[in-house]
Amino acid sequence: MTGKSVISVKNLVKKFGNFTANDNLCFEVYEGEIFGFLGANGAGKTTALRILSGLLEPTSGEVTVAGYDVSKDSEKIKKNIGYMCQKFSLYDDLTVSENIVLYGGIYGLDNQSLRERKNKLLKQLRFEEYETRLIVDLPLGLKQKLAFSVAIIHNPRIVFLDEPTGGVDPVTRRQFWEMIWETASKGITIFVTTHYMDEAEYCDRVSIMSEGRIVAIDTPENLKKQYNAETIEQVFVRIARPLKN
Repeated sequence: MTGKSVISVKNLVKKFGNFTANDNLCFEVYEGEIFGFLGANGAGKTTALRILSGLLEPTSGEVTVAGYDVSKDSEKIKKNIGYMCQKFSLYDDLTVSENIVLYGGIYGLDNQSLRERKNKLLKQLRFEEYETRLIVDLPLGLKQKLAFSVAIIHNPRIVFLDEPTGGVDPVTRRQFWEMIWETASKGITIFVTTHYMDEAEYCDRVSIMSEGRIVAIDTPENLKKQYNAETIEQVFVRIARPLKN
């Protein structure tokens, strides 16, 4: 896939003392692309994601997101991205409506825009009956849909999704990916980390990380051909095993 680059990473290194979390990462992500960022726990995915989100500075390398340098323009980056993580995305002690208003304000929407988008969002999600319900009382699947929706309420250029479907049932996972495809079709770039290898099949391209390095990057089909595999999970296993030998 080619097009306008919205994320550019060249020779990214991130060290914590003597430990290298990201070891010379190089990749591009394009406008409207669904880019999968795969790897086992401890591979360095979350560290890279935090750098791309403007939350963490790299030790060295050149990294731009939405045209801004992560080392110099982190606040500008935050205005052009959305972010959703599995562990903390919504406030349980606030209602659905209050969460929407809170995040819309954080992302800089004025009162009129926020009102319009809140009403549109509640209608799209068929959440009118849940507007005054506390988040803690909602099923996990509904929480995930709402968390994704508030992450893009300000129409960002890029949305980062960190393990967004962890713990939800297969039907809800499929519905969540339908929301991702619809969002990408509008030109918003999706950068998603996941442990579910079947979800990698839904991405335009995937990268596979191991021990802080990107060891493979291509379309799912090309990776399966390259490694003579039927699934991305088989690709992952065939890449990881030689590294451990």
